[in-house]
Amino acid sequence: MNGLVVSPGQGRRLVTKAQEITFKVTASQGTFASVFEVVVPPGFDVGAHVHTRQEELFYILEGQLDLCAFEPIERTPDDWRGWTSPEGDRVTRAGSGSCMFVPPGCPHAFTNPTDEPTRVLFLSYPPPDHESYFEELSRIFSHGAEVDSNAVQRLRDRYDVDQITPLRHGTPAS
Repeated sequence: MNGLVVSPGQGRRLVTKAQEITFKVTASQGTFASVFEVVVPPGFDVGAHVHTRQEELFYILEGQLDLCAFEPIERTPDDWRGWTSPEGDRVTRAGSGSCMFVPPGCPHAFTNPTDEPTRVLFLSYPPPDHESYFEELSRIFSHGAEVDSNAVQRLRDRYDVDQITPLRHGTPAS
């Protein structure tokens, strides 16, 4: 039995207009988690969403993200960035070295509000759900200038992603 060493720049890459994802550890190597390095471009907003089965961990390597991982007092359908939890939690501007853990059932979101790309180490359990999701999402994003939002929704429905606010990519929203 051998372990795995993945050097910088190594791994299978998926590049779309929304994100750049490098598969570092996949279900073919073990059952611990799927591990990805993700480059989040300026203005990308994954939109608030929730999973019933998935656990996720985000660790910011370089750059900044606005992060949210709580049930808000009110789930507003257009924008999560003004959410507040009953305990007073609010969206956090997080930089390098910051970490966000998301258990199943917890609404969460992130956006890159800056003018620079942000690099994130992303772990997802159980594998290979996010591996398959990212592969299919990259095919959707590769078709033409406009993203087929219905195709994205069908994909999310199949992969335990209950979307609360829209996914957006483009100009950073301050």
